[in-house]
Amino acid sequence: MSIKMKAALKEADGTFKIEQVDRVKIPADDWVLARIKVSGICGTDLWHWKKHEPDLECKIMGHEMSAVVVETGPAVRNVKAGDRVVVETLLGDGTCDWCRVQQYNLCPNLYKVRMDTISRSFAEYVVGPSTKFHILPDNVSDEEAALLDTFSVSLHAQKLSGLRINNKVAIIGAGPIGLAQLQLAKLSGAEVIVFDIVQSSLTLAKSLGADRVVNLETEDPQVCIKLFNDGRGADLTFECAGGESMTTTLPLAVSITRIGGKVIIVGGFENGNTAMELNWQDLQKSEISLIPSASYGFWDIYPEMSICVELLAKGKINAKKMITHTYPLDRINEAFETAQNKKETGAVFVALKIS
Repeated sequence: MSIKMKAALKEADGTFKIEQVDRVKIPADDWVLARIKVSGICGTDLWHWKKHEPDLECKIMGHEMSAVVVETGPAVRNVKAGDRVVVETLLGDGTCDWCRVQQYNLCPNLYKVRMDTISRSFAEYVVGPSTKFHILPDNVSDEEAALLDTFSVSLHAQKLSGLRINNKVAIIGAGPIGLAQLQLAKLSGAEVIVFDIVQSSLTLAKSLGADRVVNLETEDPQVCIKLFNDGRGADLTFECAGGESMTTTLPLAVSITRIGGKVIIVGGFENGNTAMELNWQDLQKSEISLIPSASYGFWDIYPEMSICVELLAKGKINAKKMITHTYPLDRINEAFETAQNKKETGAVFVALKIS
């Protein structure tokens, strides 16, 4: 095995350059070395695209991946060389109160630890603790497995929402997170309306089971939500767009949620303070709950990633339909352009074939 590996490094202008760097090595007895097969471009990756960020310069990014195990430390028992796996890239410091109770998604040092170790999928190899490697069934492809991180994020949000059968659910954003949220809500017996501005994404949402789709550029969301739920707003609204659109989409989410309903914030905020206008008096008088959702972890005794592996293997969720484009790692900048310009390209989930 070579002592070098190919990796995409972030440049000063926010694009990527492909270089040979030192291959990562197993640092502990219970860690695993794996060769990455497929990585996905996430919405949070796109926030960093073409931005000058000194802290990320010359760093390896990416956190959605499937891989094959190459080497294991002597204490590893759950996987072996040759196993196909999906890699869970949430890794806390292992010492805080939240890590102690398997709420590592809330670890105060989560981002520093994960970005220095396991959250580096735009490269040929990755290392991480063996507990973060989940074996893939034969009927789940490498490309589909790269979407399991996305489904896990949406599953965690659904857990926090308390979704019940026959709930009337609104989803804002028909990207990968929103489409995963849609499928999980339908699987749980909800009726779902999806809002977006990209018609190709809405068409895909309809094919994945949405009861109603709404193009926010051509239709009035207030009228549509009232028709959807007998004059009331949604029981639950999932904000799945995030990023710079949050100043628009979060107030919209509140406005289409019924009295006593819940808004679950799944789409991520950009770093720093975000100023936005909300009708706080109406929100308070209506007792609408705002529920932030952060990544994923465990649902009771089950890792949420493992739950999603099982759902995908049993054909209960569809990842294949969400994969719209595939590029080799050498064309990562083209892949990012495609993912960014989704109105023109029709992109939803853009996959990078690493090896």
